[in-house]
Amino acid sequence: MQIVFMNTFEKPSDDHQVVSAQLSICERQGEWAVLWVEGEASSGNPQTWFEGISWEEMMVSFRHGIAKVMGEGFVPIIDGMLDDRRTTPGSLGMMLQCYGELHASEELFGALREWRRTKAAAEKRSAYLIATNRILWMISAFVPKTAEELAQIPGWGSTKHASYGLEVLEITAQANRETEFPLQWVVEKLDSATYTQWLYKQKETKYKAQMDRHAAKKHILTTVQEGGSLEQLGAELALSRRELMDRIEQLELEGYNVDPLIARELIDVPEDEQQLVWAALTDVGDKYLKPVLQQVYGSSDASQLNKPVDVLYERLRLIRLRYRRSLTSKAV
Repeated sequence: MQIVFMNTFEKPSDDHQVVSAQLSICERQGEWAVLWVEGEASSGNPQTWFEGISWEEMMVSFRHGIAKVMGEGFVPIIDGMLDDRRTTPGSLGMMLQCYGELHASEELFGALREWRRTKAAAEKRSAYLIATNRILWMISAFVPKTAEELAQIPGWGSTKHASYGLEVLEITAQANRETEFPLQWVVEKLDSATYTQWLYKQKETKYKAQMDRHAAKKHILTTVQEGGSLEQLGAELALSRRELMDRIEQLELEGYNVDPLIARELIDVPEDEQQLVWAALTDVGDKYLKPVLQQVYGSSDASQLNKPVDVLYERLRLIRLRYRRSLTSKAV
């Protein structure tokens, strides 16, 4: 293989020596490999971080590995491979997130999480839309007691406060706190080495999520071609049907052929029903499915329909995929 990129990393060891490592990207006839070797390059056993033909997947694996080893203390001779222009490494907001995650009160976090669960169920929303774990960690670490203090928590804006501020403050009012507001003291209090390690862990987690998404994409495409079903994919990938349909629609947007799966899932849907859905998509548009549901089935109330609403919405989404492809074909 031809080496197209190489960088050397160094890390101080416990015995005051320096551990060296080499990271390289190699290519041969369109196939990429990312190799990591600790110690002398000629004698060390390489770890293969990636092998395959996808440049995008290779770069995600490359960055994930870099974040991991830098979090372990390795420093590259050539830096800048993980630059993120949207994040200032020393920003107060990031430091507050780090401190909150490391010093959260388990008892208060548990109370806030239970409140969030109840609220999400009542509003029929995803829990993270109420408040992310990161926000709850910070609230449980800093324990704001007033609206002004709560507003200093990154991510807790005016909209969240208008909806949930009083309820959150009722919970924090029952908790003790040992720190004070404003929170600028975190800059001095937070250990720099711990903070740096935490930053790299965030990047590692970010790239791992991208790697998992690429792997899931491959799995979906393979299963589609091998005759699998949505039920099978949901079980194998541990995704809800709604999340899975989101992935299927994204693959369709990217130009992948998922029609074999659509055909299998719609095989028991009467042709006249499919034609009614198609006509409704033409009449009222394909952006929102509720008007289509009402036109075809006469009601959006689950108690008035022969099948659960979520089943019907999934059916509409599948037919909409075919409908949109037909529009694209006509445009071409």
